[in-house]
Amino acid sequence: MDAQPNDVDPVVAIERAISELRRTGNRWRPGGPGAPMWMPPQTPGAEGSGAGHRGPFGWKGGRHEHPFANMARYRLLSTLDRLGDGASVSELAAAIGVDQPRASRVVADCVDRGLVTRSVDPTDARRSVIALTDDGRAVIDERRRERRAAVEQALDGFTPAERAQLAALLARFVAGGRST
Repeated sequence: MDAQPNDVDPVVAIERAISELRRTGNRWRPGGPGAPMWMPPQTPGAEGSGAGHRGPFGWKGGRHEHPFANMARYRLLSTLDRLGDGASVSELAAAIGVDQPRASRVVADCVDRGLVTRSVDPTDARRSVIALTDDGRAVIDERRRERRAAVEQALDGFTPAERAQLAALLARFVAGGRST
């Protein structure tokens, strides 16, 4: 994320900075690459129970999912939206920072859920192209509305000048992290 012009809404600039931090993966993890990630507490007996919230992605087959499964799907959908329809699994893997087999599993999961389509590239039959469905776009739009509402709530009580200052500082922070 590059520095934002003064006319950009600070909420939008902050959302972009947060997205960039999430997109950069391991290099922003406290303790560096390989450090353990925070895991939410597990409810005893919840594994495999099918109990719990059914969010915009749902829980496949009613079984309990790994807490980061929704994040992996959203990251793939968001990246596909940013890259444009027609990206290959390899391009998506590189863009989200995972290996090709992992990206392929996430794509297959998204296909099963009706969030993306996978078809043969008409110019190269060895290559698959991935495209968002209307349901996939709806998920992205909903998550963006949720994220914007969360940022706006967090900024409640900030003056316009403080919002602009935070947006500028976050942009510098993200840019500085890319240079290391």
